[in-house]
Amino acid sequence: MKKWYESLFENYGKKYDDESFTKGTVGECDFIEKEIDYDKSLKIIDIGCGTGRHSIELTKRGYKVIGIDLSESQLERAKEKTKTQNLQIDFQKHDARNLPFKNEFNLAIMLCEGAFPLMETDEMNYEILKNVAMSLKNTGKLIFTTLNGLFPLYHSVEEFCASTTEEGNATYRSNTFDLMTFRDHNITTVEDDFGNKNELECNERYYVPSEITWLLKSLGFKRIDIYGAKLGAFSRNDEITTEDFEMLVIADFVSEV
Repeated sequence: MKKWYESLFENYGKKYDDESFTKGTVGECDFIEKEIDYDKSLKIIDIGCGTGRHSIELTKRGYKVIGIDLSESQLERAKEKTKTQNLQIDFQKHDARNLPFKNEFNLAIMLCEGAFPLMETDEMNYEILKNVAMSLKNTGKLIFTTLNGLFPLYHSVEEFCASTTEEGNATYRSNTFDLMTFRDHNITTVEDDFGNKNELECNERYYVPSEITWLLKSLGFKRIDIYGAKLGAFSRNDEITTEDFEMLVIADFVSEV
């Protein structure tokens, strides 16, 4: 039986690109470029790349990117877009809990909850971080966004999602946030590319900053910086608060002196 995150992304490539949360690609890539000092010799892996929006934008700017995802239909959409724009990008189907790469990349990006933190157990989410760490060179950097566990303590996730959803986008209802597991359970309704409406029982893990720091330190990352994640406007100036739905995490194996 397919997991909800596998069913969610079936035949959902074009519709996915219309979702409001996909509109920050250019600004997010501006931030990524700045973080790696515009060094086009670096190898980048985009984990949970979806329809390839960050991979495509970074490739246009001259970077070498490999995009990986679990969803065949999302990857097909990524390949279509790449072909239309006459770009060459290596998109591969892999499960982020079991990546075939070892010490290959200078930078890993994992944005917009593409893989982490969708898994059904904390152990599986940890496997993703572990596999990402193994994929990086020992001077590598990881940039990812994830759900901020401080937010649901002060706000309704359901109300927030409703306020940021545009007509035709996926909707979320019956949200219940479990204080013991920091998981938000909800019913997500998505219309796929063929006009079929699908209702899925979903749950996502929210993390507090100290948990993320501890997990990454256990994997050998030496410097971990966490900020509030603003759509399309990532910045090291945005101190994380209870108002941020997502957090931006930047982790380095080698601490800068």
